[in-house]
Amino acid sequence: MNTKFNDFQTSALGFTKSPLGIIALFIVLIYGFATLAATFGDNFKDSIVLLVYFLILFPVIVFVGFLWLVSKHHDKIYGPSDFKNEDNFFKMRMSSVASLAVASAKQFEKTQKYGDIQEQLDSIIETVSKTSSNKEQNSTNEWNNRILWVDDRPENNVYERHAFEAQGLSFSLALSTKEALEILKNNKYAVIISDMKRKESDKEGYILLDEIRKMKNEIPFFIYTNSNSPTHKELAKEKGAQGSTNNAQELFEMVMRTINRL
Repeated sequence: MNTKFNDFQTSALGFTKSPLGIIALFIVLIYGFATLAATFGDNFKDSIVLLVYFLILFPVIVFVGFLWLVSKHHDKIYGPSDFKNEDNFFKMRMSSVASLAVASAKQFEKTQKYGDIQEQLDSIIETVSKTSSNKEQNSTNEWNNRILWVDDRPENNVYERHAFEAQGLSFSLALSTKEALEILKNNKYAVIISDMKRKESDKEGYILLDEIRKMKNEIPFFIYTNSNSPTHKELAKEKGAQGSTNNAQELFEMVMRTINRL
């Protein structure tokens, strides 16, 4: 009996390391107390019908609450212990933060608008914390972890790609619209990221987007370009893109939110 209690205690401690585990432990305890009350509680005999209704309705309520958590807060239901190696959980986040910080610093140099460095870093950390991938736990399709990045100068986006790779994602690179369309004939991706201006034309990002949509392919499409004006953002969405930005942090957030929903 003592051995069984110790086993339960060990299992319970394991459950407390993540939000989902706490919910599961709570359900077990509720049913345990309800069973004890129904078995040994003489005062409950007159209220046995209410107890039965509770035992029937409680799992329904829990199930509805679980659906709400998954749909609205899926990025918060895992704890560090859900990863095979907890150190990897923190390394993953810090690597993404570092890469985004370098990418953002590169953009500040172009615009000469440095702002508050600490505030920017805090914002990046918050973004990575909110959108970190859970693919290590729940990925079943390899293409869910792959991104097609179309840019004739991929060396300009090295740190941005590092931020995504730290989340367990991988890339295929295409230097032109033609090359991207050839790749898409035989491969499936979670997301496409494209620049706008290439050797072919100044609006090549829109041309690629149009060709993809003509193929009845609704893959999420993001434009990473020099402009961040509201007009260009709105135009990109009108043409069928999911977003457009010149900001590495905003790109990371948009893409990760999309991938985490797949």
